[in-house]
Amino acid sequence: MSSLRQAWLDLLAAVQFLTRIPVPPIPYADDTLARSVKFFPIVGLFVGALAAVLNFLIAPHLPRLITAVILVIFLVSITGCFHEDGLADTFDGFGGGWNRDQILIILKDSRIGSYGGAALTLSLVARVILIASLPVAEVARYLVAAHVLCRWTTLPLSYFLAPARTEQSQGARLAKLTSRVTFLIGTALTLTIVIAALGIHAIAPVVLAILITYASGLYYNSRIQGVTGDCFGATNQLTEILVYLAGVWMIGATHA
Repeated sequence: MSSLRQAWLDLLAAVQFLTRIPVPPIPYADDTLARSVKFFPIVGLFVGALAAVLNFLIAPHLPRLITAVILVIFLVSITGCFHEDGLADTFDGFGGGWNRDQILIILKDSRIGSYGGAALTLSLVARVILIASLPVAEVARYLVAAHVLCRWTTLPLSYFLAPARTEQSQGARLAKLTSRVTFLIGTALTLTIVIAALGIHAIAPVVLAILITYASGLYYNSRIQGVTGDCFGATNQLTEILVYLAGVWMIGATHA
C-alpha cells in the first residue's frame, strides 16, 4: 500500500473515530487508531472550520448569546457528544472514587452522577459564555484554534502514558501505542494551523494546552497509573475551554 493511500485511510479513520461524519468503509487493523491519531488535529481543523462557516452565516442575524448556543449545539452534534461523555465519566470517576479500582469501576459505568452532571453543565455554559464574549471578528479564528489544540492533547497523553486498564478499550488502543513520528507529525500540524489562525496570539493558547495536558496527565497517572479513553475526552474539553478563555482574556486586555 502506498504511503499516500495509507495516510488517506488514517485520516478517514480519525474522522470516523472523532465525529459522526459518514466516511467510506475502510480496512481496520490493530494499529489503525494509533496511526490515525496524528490526524486528530486535522479533524479539529475541519470541525472548527465548519463551526466558523456556521458562525459567518448566522452571526449577522442573531444576538451573540443565541449564536453561541447554536454553535455549541452544532459542535456537540457533529461529534456525537463524544468528548462530553468522557468529561462527565472522568469527573464522576475521579470525584466519586477513593482508590484506583473504584475510579476504574465508575469510569466504566455508563450512568452519569452528580460530579459528571455538574462538570458537563459547567462545560457547556462556559463554552457558550466564552464564545459569546469573543469579538465577532475573532470567533472563527478561536474556533479553529480551540478544536485543533483540544484534539492535539490526545497525542502527548497517549505517547507518554500507559493504559490504565489491561483489557481492550478505547484508551488501550491508543495509550503507549502512539509512535514518536506520529506524535511529532501531529504536533507540527497543530502548531502550523494554530499559528496560521492566531499569529502571535497563538502563544497563550498553546502554552495553556501544554500545561493542562501535562497537569491532567500527571493527575491521571497518580490516581490510576495510566490513562483511559474518558481521560482523553476530559482533557480535550478542558483545553477547548481554556483556549476560548485565553482569547477573551487577551482581547479584553488589548482593548482595556
